[in-house]
Formats: sequence, structure tokens, C-alpha cells
Amino acid sequence: MEAINIHEAKTRLSQLVARAAEGEGFIIAKAGKPMARVTAIDSPVSGQQKRLGFLTGQFKVPNDFDRMGQDEIAEMFGG
Repeated sequence: MEAINIHEAKTRLSQLVARAAEGEGFIIAKAGKPMARVTAIDSPVSGQQKRLGFLTGQFKVPNDFDRMGQDEIAEMFGG
């Protein structure tokens, strides 16, 4: 996450808010010390980030996945 000096943040506030709204958060710093994190309102809470693809290659979905257990299900519903 990019750190922006507070003076620069005041100067470029509208640009930075637009970037945050697109999902690109940033940190506002004063004298190099982080003071505030700015993210979009609908961004996930820290620690609850979506982890797309974290199980890639660890298992394989069978080709007949959409038909698995269809006979048993049909029996349960009297078909």
C-alpha cells in the first residue's frame, strides 16, 4: 500500500479518493509516520481479504460433478 505525505494528500485529495474508490487503498503519513489508511467503503475488512486461487492445483473437480449422486437424489424424491 502506497504511503502519501499529508501535504501531498491535501493537494491531490480528489485523485486519491477516486483511486481508493477503485480499490487502490493508500496510507496518509505525517513526517514519514503512518497516520491513516484510506480504502473504499465496500472493501473487505482487514484480515478478511478474499483469497482467490489459494487452493489452485490442490484438487480437481470431477467431470461428472454436476451429475454426482443423481440416482440417489431421484430416489429420495420418488422419481
